[in-house]
Amino acid sequence: MSDNAPDEYITVDEASMLLGVKKATLYAYVSRGLIHSYKQGIRRQRLYSRRQLEALLTIRPGVTPTETEATAETERLPPAAEWMARR
Repeated sequence: MSDNAPDEYITVDEASMLLGVKKATLYAYVSRGLIHSYKQGIRRQRLYSRRQLEALLTIRPGVTPTETEATAETERLPPAAEWMARR
């Protein structure tokens, strides 16, 4: 999409599918200011800028690890005291 073309707005379902994340993660991105959502009409439905989501994909191409995966990664690392003992 060129920079001069009007932006396309997509639903929460389409946005979460595009990013490969759950809706809750998408809402967290909005609350953290990574992306914006736009109110549509008088309903509570929100729309997301496709251009903004695609820009986020260039910054964060992979899905961020879940809290459980991050904990598992940390648990595999030996304590710092063991590193120092090996020196």
